[in-house]
Amino acid sequence: MSAIGNHVQSADWKSEKHVPVIKIKGPAKKGEPCAVQLSVGEEIAHPHTTEHHIRYIKLFFRPEGEKFIVHLGTYQFEAHGESVEGANAGSAKCEPVVSTTITLEKPGELVALSYCNIHGLWDNSEKVDLD
Repeated sequence: MSAIGNHVQSADWKSEKHVPVIKIKGPAKKGEPCAVQLSVGEEIAHPHTTEHHIRYIKLFFRPEGEKFIVHLGTYQFEAHGESVEGANAGSAKCEPVVSTTITLEKPGELVALSYCNIHGLWDNSEKVDLD
């Protein structure tokens, strides 16, 4: 049986529309709330259709010097234009963008995982140094 990591794809988010983008808003400080924005399709737009969409983004933290990763959140996008009138006839769609606030006690690495219903799992990471 293969590990899930063998099925996760990575690339530069500036050249691939499926890679989650992690933006830390302002300097992160030990023990203080820090805003983080997650998105998919920043440089190259990802479709938001009933047939092809981003279903979720997950955020994890890998603390420096620790063995285990911490799951910070799962952000689901439920509306993709579906309707009783048919595919893409719905009155609402979710954009794969979310803002959250985290508090860290040590430096490490934020890891984001996004899921496209057609093209599978994609990941990206961003190092976090604390002031």
